Amino acid sequence: MPKYSRLSISEREEISIGLGKGLSKRDIAQLIVRHPSTVGREIKRSEVAGCQYRAVYAQKIATKLVHIPRKPRKLDQNQKLKDIVQKFLELKWSPAQIAKRLKMLYPVDMNMQISHESIYSYLYVLPRGRLREDLVRCLRRAHIHRRKRKTLRRSCPIQDYISIEERPAEVADRIIPGHWEGDLIMGHNNGSAMGTLVERTTRMTFLVKLKEKDTVSVRIAFGKEFKRLPQELKRSLTYDHGQEMAEHKLFTKDTNIQVYFAHPHSPWERGTNENTNDLVRQFFPKGTDFSKVTLRETKKVQELLNNRPRKVLEFFTPNEVFSELLR
Repeated sequence: MPKYSRLSISEREEISIGLGKGLSKRDIAQLIVRHPSTVGREIKRSEVAGCQYRAVYAQKIATKLVHIPRKPRKLDQNQKLKDIVQKFLELKWSPAQIAKRLKMLYPVDMNMQISHESIYSYLYVLPRGRLREDLVRCLRRAHIHRRKRKTLRRSCPIQDYISIEERPAEVADRIIPGHWEGDLIMGHNNGSAMGTLVERTTRMTFLVKLKEKDTVSVRIAFGKEFKRLPQELKRSLTYDHGQEMAEHKLFTKDTNIQVYFAHPHSPWERGTNENTNDLVRQFFPKGTDFSKVTLRETKKVQELLNNRPRKVLEFFTPNEVFSELLR
């Protein structure tokens, strides 16, 4: 059976011409290869409106009807639910995270639950305006046409590093917490940077404000972030071959955290960190000058990320899961 498609403007023009010639609905249907009932319903819409059938006017009616839901939308009927959904959207939560979190908050109240598809649908049928723009901007965008820019680094290989191939199996299994991944997010023209550290099991994220992106500054700044944690939650750090980690031996001596290096040009070996960097870019897009981002702004975004429910954590937040480990 062929897939149904809506009448086009050219088909509506044929209907208008056919009516002008005095053709029957069945004859018109044969001309445009449509079912007679389809033509009948099309003509009846104009009759109900009290107008003679005209193709342009009929097209306007059809376009308007497409955007009218067959039944009232749940968010239009439930102001309390609408307010909560909007609040979470403003916190940069995805519709899937919101939907799962509402099920946790209101497990028996179906009026306070909604699917992520319904949230998306509601957002994109909102009339054009500031509210729609603000809410849609809160969604995480997939950069379909994004092309990663290859940056050439100085050919100064890191000395005496331990490869990811020698990393204990417990790290890959994500059973034991305390294993981290790290990286730098580069700012405008690579003139500034922000450090990112993420724990592989809980997805707990630290955003590190850097004065400079040289190896000494990175080693000291990363060491300060880990200093507050108990030793059982700082077992290893997996990093790429960035020169900022050239003092990895001194870093290990200061923190007692063993550093393992992924293979060059293999970001999937640090997939948790790569995904986290993508989340951070939602707040600090490419071109950001991190030298102008304050420590307060940095930690505010860190808190927003760690208070987001995550699918991989069964929609608990990294803060909630990490806090359990600290008890």
